[in-house]
Amino acid sequence: MEPSVDRLSTGILDIAFERHGHRGGFPVVLVHGFPYDPRSCDGLAAQLAASGADVVVPYLRGYGPTRFRSASTPRSGQQAALAGDLRDLIDGLGLDRPILAGFDWGGRAACLVAMLWPEKVGGLVTVGGYNVHDVKTMATIPAPPEVEARNWYQWYFQNDRGREGLNRYRRELTRQLWREWSPHWDFDDHTFQATAVSFDNPDFVDVVVHSYRVRYALTAGDPGYDELEATIAARPPITVPAIVIDPTEDPIMPPLSREEHESHFTRLVDYRRTPVGHNTPREDPDSLATAILDLHRGRPS
Repeated sequence: MEPSVDRLSTGILDIAFERHGHRGGFPVVLVHGFPYDPRSCDGLAAQLAASGADVVVPYLRGYGPTRFRSASTPRSGQQAALAGDLRDLIDGLGLDRPILAGFDWGGRAACLVAMLWPEKVGGLVTVGGYNVHDVKTMATIPAPPEVEARNWYQWYFQNDRGREGLNRYRRELTRQLWREWSPHWDFDDHTFQATAVSFDNPDFVDVVVHSYRVRYALTAGDPGYDELEATIAARPPITVPAIVIDPTEDPIMPPLSREEHESHFTRLVDYRRTPVGHNTPREDPDSLATAILDLHRGRPS
């Protein structure tokens, strides 16, 4: 049975989310990235629900049924906005120190909530590690050419031609990214289309373009998040129990070593690798389910 979509109203958004499992179970929040939606977490959520979890899977701002409450609110995709949305979801649903797990934009939101409000978080499973933007460095120090080439879509979105390209070809462009980022995942058209409907959100293009411009300091962020962004810029460590999962076949996020991750986590419970691409929860739900259950039970493999 497909989970129903519920909504939580905050000061900024009507956040749409799906819920699996048992309301009295241990809370888990799974957060998707770009260009995906909660369908990436279906298999993972089912496993966790079967193990007694209360699983919440939100649609990020700009995706699916999530909507801004005011036309005057900036359609920001900056990291502090994503973190604020996730915090508001946790508070609004009254979740008691949930385990957070995410990848890409969702991994960034999960890392930042664990960093900024550790008292609200019981544990963290993060795909790719310390998924936090260092805007000053990104804006001034180029990556090696082979890395920059893989980020073609980010440069495309910096100008109005790219913005219109995303608007006009949002399915073709996002399907292209799926193929590039998960080279060994043989997804079918039904699988893609089940997610692609989330890109029809009226704010999708604005939020995505802003996200990829603000991270290089090429446009201003929402002033309402300036204080949070100043805290994030200091890049403090994450102090909650955490497991890092590195996908080894992800072209845009090559795996690091355990030692490279350890400097960002004061309580790194474990570091694990999985031979899949960028859409890690969809390609290997078992690894993430195991990591989340290990944190819940307090026993790393």
